[in-house]
Amino acid sequence: MTTDQEPLPGPEALREVLRAVIDPEAGMNIVDLGLVYGITVENDVVRVAMTMTSPACPMGEMMIDEVRAALSRVVPAGVPTEVELVWSPPWDPSMMSEAARRHFQW
Repeated sequence: MTTDQEPLPGPEALREVLRAVIDPEAGMNIVDLGLVYGITVENDVVRVAMTMTSPACPMGEMMIDEVRAALSRVVPAGVPTEVELVWSPPWDPSMMSEAARRHFQW
């Protein structure tokens, strides 16, 4: 619980919020693309581990900012939110949701 007793959303609720963040190069949300590797809510800290489709992605910082902005709409003020960019395992198309694979006809 936060100090003002407002409950924190759980990982699945936060995952749903992150569906609003669109990878501008792919035109699809980062959750269905498989870019969100993990979400934890522990000790009043929200942590998101995510990746990009490529280490050379020029939109990385912008997408991290959008993740933080999306989380700030549902995470109570004053609760730390950490977004970690990770490269292992490397992203590949098999990480996409079935809906994303259908969208891209894969």
